[in-house]
Amino acid sequence: MSKRRVVLTGVGVVTPVGNDIDTFWDSLINGKTGVDRLKAFDASNFNSQIAAEVKGFEPDKYMNPKQSRRLDTFVKFAIAAAKMAVDDSGMDLEKVYKEKAGVYIGSGIGGLHTIESEHEKYLKAEDPEKAPSKISPFLIPMLIVNMASGLVSIELGFKGPNSAAVTACATASNSIGDAFKIIQRGEADIMVSGGAEAATTKMGFGGFCALKALSTRNDDPKRASRPFDKDRDGFVMGEGAAVVVLEELEHAVKRGAKIYCEMAGYGMSGDAYHMTAPSPDGDGAVRCMKASLADAELAPEDVDYINAHGTSTPLNDKMETGAIKTVFGDHAKKTWISSTKGVTGHLLGAAGGAELIACAKAMETGIVPPTINYETPDPECDLDYVPNEARKKQIEVALSNSLGFGGHNATLVVKKFKG
Repeated sequence: MSKRRVVLTGVGVVTPVGNDIDTFWDSLINGKTGVDRLKAFDASNFNSQIAAEVKGFEPDKYMNPKQSRRLDTFVKFAIAAAKMAVDDSGMDLEKVYKEKAGVYIGSGIGGLHTIESEHEKYLKAEDPEKAPSKISPFLIPMLIVNMASGLVSIELGFKGPNSAAVTACATASNSIGDAFKIIQRGEADIMVSGGAEAATTKMGFGGFCALKALSTRNDDPKRASRPFDKDRDGFVMGEGAAVVVLEELEHAVKRGAKIYCEMAGYGMSGDAYHMTAPSPDGDGAVRCMKASLADAELAPEDVDYINAHGTSTPLNDKMETGAIKTVFGDHAKKTWISSTKGVTGHLLGAAGGAELIACAKAMETGIVPPTINYETPDPECDLDYVPNEARKKQIEVALSNSLGFGGHNATLVVKKFKG
């Protein structure tokens, strides 16, 4: 049975550098970083004191105030991004066959804001016997990861396949890849998919600090996230949501949809190596990229642009560079590679969605976003990372990598739609 073709027709974002697609894209191509001193709480006792926080988000534009009070921040981000994506797609919800429309939105961590605030209320109860009564009846539905997908499906009325990947920093890419396959198999005609994250809390942030995973360039936050640079010292924690609308090709063409690009391939793999560190030889990333290209029926030489996972950590950037060399051979030196995390910080479970959208916009505009803060070349990271300035190029095929704690790897391949 031939595979059904799947296209990307809508995008929506809530990010540290813009809560709409135009502002987000302008920030990426002009290197306007969202990293700054952390404002959510007093971080003066933490070894890292910087983050990429969402700014100016107005939940009341997307839901009523009563509903908003009953939702964790990551779910609010997801609903907003999903509604933006559907609006961008030009889809008339009144004409959608809802049983063939689904939602697949994940989160790497889920409702940390809710867990921490509710636990604090429990501990502060004056009468220990009455402490349990202080717990909100909405605690569980507010914190569980699948609620982003569940609430978006309720908001849109979509009754088709509904699920949520939870694969750390590979979450959004796995969610989008799985949604792509659901349509390809004929189980849905429309999927709203991506990732959402809001874990910049005392415990979430503190946990990454304890891991020594975050940059401590506290005196110069805007230059702290520096993927592939020799002086990188860790990633910068971010938050937000990124959601896309995927459609079966004939369904999209029939309604006259704008098509950003065509979904071409999806690969995933496991390192089976370590809880947090990537396999030094890049074996998992290599197999993942190879699987995505095989699924797309494309050769490495067909790829024009790679949006790298590129976290700005010493281990990841070196490993990913080696993996790209292994997969692409001589073509690795000719392929343009960039990490947009210098601008956005690391959006964790939402990262893969934002980075796939960056690929789609690069394909649409012919502009490749740069890797900012690239100042000192690293001999072990010696490829073309489009340093500091965006470049113009017609992109026919783009690849996006996402690599998560636990050894989860996901790669998406998109190509220019040609009818």
